[in-house]
Amino acid sequence: MTRIAVIVGSTRPGRRGHAVARWVTEVAARHPAAVVDEATFELVDLAEYGLPLLDEPVPALFGRYQRAETRRWAATIGSFDGFVFVTPEYNHSLPAALKNAIDHLYAEWNDKAAGFVSYGVHGGTRAVEHLRLALAEVKVADVRSQVVLSVFTDFDYTGCDMTDPTAAGEFKPGEQQEQAVNTMLDEVIAWSAALEPLRADATAASEGNAVSV
Repeated sequence: MTRIAVIVGSTRPGRRGHAVARWVTEVAARHPAAVVDEATFELVDLAEYGLPLLDEPVPALFGRYQRAETRRWAATIGSFDGFVFVTPEYNHSLPAALKNAIDHLYAEWNDKAAGFVSYGVHGGTRAVEHLRLALAEVKVADVRSQVVLSVFTDFDYTGCDMTDPTAAGEFKPGEQQEQAVNTMLDEVIAWSAALEPLRADATAASEGNAVSV
């Protein structure tokens, strides 16, 4: 069974990302692959991991994680076959917390697939542009289809004080967005399965090196 993590890419108090990620997970649970137990989806919230600004003394490429937080994060990411990143756009890029979470690991990301759900004033598209580049460096294959959510049209601010900069509104995505999620998931599931032989080879090589040592 293919295991996909829906990763909340923002840790900011009052963030919209958790509501978006919950919705993505709910839509994913209705996907045909989930219905027939070919794929499972799990929400993973960066805010629950408490990762410090990268403080590992050895580069992630070598896999010698010394911090308990890093080892816990590595175990989580290593257990999945693919990912859906839910990210806002901060200053023309992805959140620092998400980049930091990627930088903490290496092998655990390798040979897996990723899709994107972005949101923001510009739909979060520029954050995903940078995210694709960072993920390529840790050998994650990113799919073409992307879900783009606008803070103007996919959120309802009825009853909100619009002079309050923390007013997140209520997440109410347009009807077309569920189909966009399903299209993206089709690709993530297919690519995650297609990359499984590479993950198996890497696991076998790792176990072989451990035995030889």
